[in-house]
Amino acid sequence: MMWIGGRHTLYNRNERGWSSSAWAAAGLGSVPSATPYSPQSLLRRAGRSVAAGAFILVVLLFAPGHPQAQFGTQPMRIIFPFGAGGSGDTVARLVAERLSAELGQSVIVENRTGAAGMLGVQAVKAASPDGTTLLLTPFTLMVIYPHIYRSLKYDPAADFTPVSQVVSFEFSIAVSKNLPVKNIAEMIAWIKANPNKGNFGTPGAGTLPHFFGLAFARAAGIDLQNVPYRGTAAAAAALLGEQIPFAIVTTSDVLEHHKAGNLRIIATLDAKRSPYVPDVPTLKEAGFDLSGNGWFALYAPAGTPPDTANRISQIVQDLAKSDTFKERMSALGLQAVGTTPDELSRIQNGEAAKWGPIVKESGFQPTN
Repeated sequence: MMWIGGRHTLYNRNERGWSSSAWAAAGLGSVPSATPYSPQSLLRRAGRSVAAGAFILVVLLFAPGHPQAQFGTQPMRIIFPFGAGGSGDTVARLVAERLSAELGQSVIVENRTGAAGMLGVQAVKAASPDGTTLLLTPFTLMVIYPHIYRSLKYDPAADFTPVSQVVSFEFSIAVSKNLPVKNIAEMIAWIKANPNKGNFGTPGAGTLPHFFGLAFARAAGIDLQNVPYRGTAAAAAALLGEQIPFAIVTTSDVLEHHKAGNLRIIATLDAKRSPYVPDVPTLKEAGFDLSGNGWFALYAPAGTPPDTANRISQIVQDLAKSDTFKERMSALGLQAVGTTPDELSRIQNGEAAKWGPIVKESGFQPTN
């Protein structure tokens, strides 16, 4: 049946010359009378059509195959901005393994190195915000770098969607075994008695241990000079060889040496005592309002839908609760965390506010 429209009514085609026999031959029964449709009736019909169209549009927009969350439709990747083999790389691969199992799709880890980790971060910034590209990064790139690199090509707050803080790790102040120092008070006294010998090793210039040392020196009224090494292992080796009297390094990298008596951990830098060396006091217990730790966190590109970020985050949170994951992390000197996106955002903002002034006061400028 075809309907011809007028200004205010619709009429059936029979008014334009359909015969009774033709109507019957078409299998349409008897010829209906020419019944006009009122404006109110037309509006009701139009309203139902619009509502139906809107419902169909919503269904299409939020269907599983829509670009906002393409789980199962293409491989996912976690970009880790440093080389393979370290503890952070191990965390990335364990997260990838769990995501693959939960989402039923391939998840690969891509080691995108270069520019002190910044190339990998920039790659995630430029990726499509559909949940298929993630970044696992140490906190330094999101908290410290914005304060020391003037031409940083990403904004941690504006260019990324927080997903979850996966693990955390501790730092310690350690001294060489033959140094007559067993606690922080004795360390301060030794430095004051031996000016120009307050050299402390760190994993590198511009790292959190570097700024921890400078902040501690100001608070204690002593002179400390940073001796940067290429990573924690190199700094620990220099301390073992007594090339430096002190070092601020990750607890896990000197723990076994501490237990063997080859060096001494005299303070840990977290807000609470370390489960690895519970007999060692924190720096706060020694009278200094300084604390902090390191962490690895998962991010997605800015614009990633909240439901996508929340789904990935929940998988990470469940992973962090598993005994197997906790044991693997403990063996690496890491502590499983697993936060919500909002919790990670608050942690990141708080750390940036805390360390920004310390970095600025240090006057540190990177060489590249």
